[in-house]
Amino acid sequence: MLSFQPSSPPDTVPSPPLLFADRTHRMVPSETRALFSMAAREDVVSLAGGMPTPDALPAEALREVLQEVLTAEGTGVLQYGSAQGDPVLRERMCEVMAAEGVDATPDEVLVTVGSQQALDLVTRVFVNPGDSVVTEGPTYVTALSTFAAHQARVVEVSMDRDGVVPQALADTFALLAAEGRPAKFFYTVPTFQNPTGRVLGAERRTEVLEICRRAGVLVVEDNPYGLLHFGERPHRALCADAPDGVIYLGSFSKTLAPGLRVGWVRAPRTVTGKLVLAAESAMLSHSRLTQRTVSRFLETRSWQGHLDVARTLYRGRRDAMLDELAATMPEGVSWTVPAGGFFVWLTLPGTLDARAMMPRAIEGGVAYVPGTGFHTRGGERNLRLSYSYPSVSQVREGVRRLADVIRAEPETGGAARLREVVAR
Repeated sequence: MLSFQPSSPPDTVPSPPLLFADRTHRMVPSETRALFSMAAREDVVSLAGGMPTPDALPAEALREVLQEVLTAEGTGVLQYGSAQGDPVLRERMCEVMAAEGVDATPDEVLVTVGSQQALDLVTRVFVNPGDSVVTEGPTYVTALSTFAAHQARVVEVSMDRDGVVPQALADTFALLAAEGRPAKFFYTVPTFQNPTGRVLGAERRTEVLEICRRAGVLVVEDNPYGLLHFGERPHRALCADAPDGVIYLGSFSKTLAPGLRVGWVRAPRTVTGKLVLAAESAMLSHSRLTQRTVSRFLETRSWQGHLDVARTLYRGRRDAMLDELAATMPEGVSWTVPAGGFFVWLTLPGTLDARAMMPRAIEGGVAYVPGTGFHTRGGERNLRLSYSYPSVSQVREGVRRLADVIRAEPETGGAARLREVVAR
């Protein structure tokens, strides 16, 4: 009989090397993320997270709808589904987009796990390592993480109060083409932008679409906030005027409930086919239960009534933040005035650094997101404030605390203090 003796005890066998892919070197957390656990303390008012207020989450209605779905559809709704998503829900998604002028058909729509997965799938389908992606500067922080994970070269284009600057966009496209590295797509959040709350003006939308058309650059329109407007009607989507040149990303995370994780992407049919294949390889199929729950909510409950309630709640919180900013902020501080969505973008005076100031803000009982997280470089004087989650009284108190922190912050220094707090 053959017997085998180990050459060394099992606990001394060396572990195999961790052969991470090259792309993981660009997957790095924000330096300030380590501070967010401190921001969760009960004595800290968080104006950082872009979460819906609990008051806008229709928990009771969703409980009823979930019971109705299980009763009507039984175990079938607990089975696997298709990678493209439930066809009835895709019809409902087309109806939601129609409010913003988009004329879409269900075969152009892919259901996703929030719009974040939609962005990841679009990037996976279009971007090779080293390819250029053009964004607004600043832009959505997790979009930057997605592009980095796919090893894209991110090129920012400047913004003003009316959104991305058209001439700067045209110049960027021309420069990239001259370098032999043309943009694969232009990523934009044109309506109540994250992080600034700005809206791309109607005339400028037409100009931006024409610039992209002439340059042969696809537009990726991320629109999670468009229906949370504080006016009489929503803004017309870019996709409504250029359906062949725009990929539209939508989500129920901000308008219904983020825990459902239901979003979608609308694209030309040839693109949708590739996205379905990418989705199938990523997660096989979506949850039929959550899809049917959202679909039945849209079919049997008052979607517009729900949106009206949410808009009223967010308008009140926005007003409270703007009133308190005007009443308490020291001279030299400026901010945007959003007409919808969740965010205010604040600019500090002089040489104040929002990232370096954050430890003092936490100590002073208020949290925000430093502007550097929304740029590939720059943004030191900026910070994002969210009024969506805290109550009206918390919004007011948080702004007052922030004003006190800004008044006390020295014009220089502070970076070492940030590193010390993160290292604890």
